Amino acid sequence: MSRRIFGFVFAAAILAFVQLAEAQQLARIPTIAILEPGSASAPGLGGVDAFRQRLRELGYIEGQTVRFQYRYADYKLDRLSSLAAELVQLKPDVIFTHADSGALAAKRATTTIPIVVGVAPDLVGDGIVASLARPGGNVTGMTLLHPELDQKRLEMLKETAPKTTRVAFLAVSTSSRYLQPLESAARAVKVQLQVAEVHDPGDIESAFAMIIKGGVNAVLVQDIPPLARYPDQVASLAVKHRLPSISQSPRFAEAGGLLQYGADVLEMFRRSATLVDKILKGAKPADLPVEQPMKFEFVINLKAAKQIGLTIPPNVLARADKVIK
Repeated sequence: MSRRIFGFVFAAAILAFVQLAEAQQLARIPTIAILEPGSASAPGLGGVDAFRQRLRELGYIEGQTVRFQYRYADYKLDRLSSLAAELVQLKPDVIFTHADSGALAAKRATTTIPIVVGVAPDLVGDGIVASLARPGGNVTGMTLLHPELDQKRLEMLKETAPKTTRVAFLAVSTSSRYLQPLESAARAVKVQLQVAEVHDPGDIESAFAMIIKGGVNAVLVQDIPPLARYPDQVASLAVKHRLPSISQSPRFAEAGGLLQYGADVLEMFRRSATLVDKILKGAKPADLPVEQPMKFEFVINLKAAKQIGLTIPPNVLARADKVIK
């Protein structure tokens, strides 16, 4: 009987030891908090999926070698501060976010937890990092700002549609940081610029009505939600009014826009996963330089060209990385 009791006690002790070891192993799994300005149905317009995929390639398997905590603002940006505060209370190893709104909310919520920004327009100009080479503090990531791309997109519009003289800038943010380089680019390309502000989806149609009255003959679309969130609506209205259009937004050409040119945003989200990996292995955000785009894409939608009665010049077509037929 004593042997059976001893065996039972020994087995129970082994089981308890195994359970404790498993619990300790689970406790050591790093936690990545994801602060998403958008929705759960399309986080980062595909960027967060690209980020997670790259983490899987680096060996981070959800539930096994990494845990995620998610908070979604559903494009209600005034919620980001409280959501960031909730995530900070969970004491994650890293906070991952994107866009200037997400980055600013995360930075206000903590000065100690490392923050990686998947993509944001201008991390230096928004005061989120001190400089690209030496970000300082607890934030690093990817920044999109390339002022020369404004001129490049305007040049592409005019080269594709040579009669372009007046371009509408469909914009969510019209701060001087965006407008000044764009106005300089418009002067260099010799086109006039008309600004139309869009702050929610209901503004998009009225913005088009306004620019049509202004006599524009092409549209440059800012790649910030809600414009980036509704490429189908923007592209459809551009086609309806027979206006050549261009944007950097992912999926813009696939949604029916004429031209898409800019950084490969999904690739930048993937690269941000590498920064998270380095931080989880001991690196400090202050020592990780903010990165800029390395890969750019030029996409042409021939169906959209046909719908607006435009023939794409052969020299423009030859430069496309992708042609949608």
